Amino acid sequence: MENIFFDDWQSLLRAFILTILAYVTLIIFIRISGKRTLSKMNAFDFLVTIALGSCLATVSLNKNIALAEGAMVYFTLIFLQFIITWSSVRVKFVKKLVTGKPALLLYKGELLADAMKRERITIEEIYMKARASGITNLNEVEVIVLETTGDITMILKSEESSRCDETLTNVSGYPDKS
Repeated sequence: MENIFFDDWQSLLRAFILTILAYVTLIIFIRISGKRTLSKMNAFDFLVTIALGSCLATVSLNKNIALAEGAMVYFTLIFLQFIITWSSVRVKFVKKLVTGKPALLLYKGELLADAMKRERITIEEIYMKARASGITNLNEVEVIVLETTGDITMILKSEESSRCDETLTNVSGYPDKS
């Protein structure tokens, strides 16, 4: 019967050294690829981050995978992420496919129940975000937007009602004022 707690010192040393080497390799690739690689811009960026972490764990623990193979996977994931983000800045279809649109959840003090259902956001989540933002009453809020990252943004009311129109032009459900 195989021991589930400890095989031998050699396997521990291998895991230790490979984890360090794989981690350093990943950091080098991430630094070369730029800040966007691990950004929290959208679901696609999140997926790449998870895949890189999974790859690091696999290279560290799987005795059948060499460091060079892991490095190739790191490179391939980062390269694909670069190509997708590069394309999304230049090709409207790719941008729409990758990023989606933010959604309006509250407008001029009125919660948009249909939008909240569609986006699977509960009133408790809205309240939690309001509390975290120091807001004690939703009447203080002009708009609430569910961002493509999953973050909830709250813009407070002001005397200048058109203050936030520019930043809300691509938000699903926001009335176009033009």
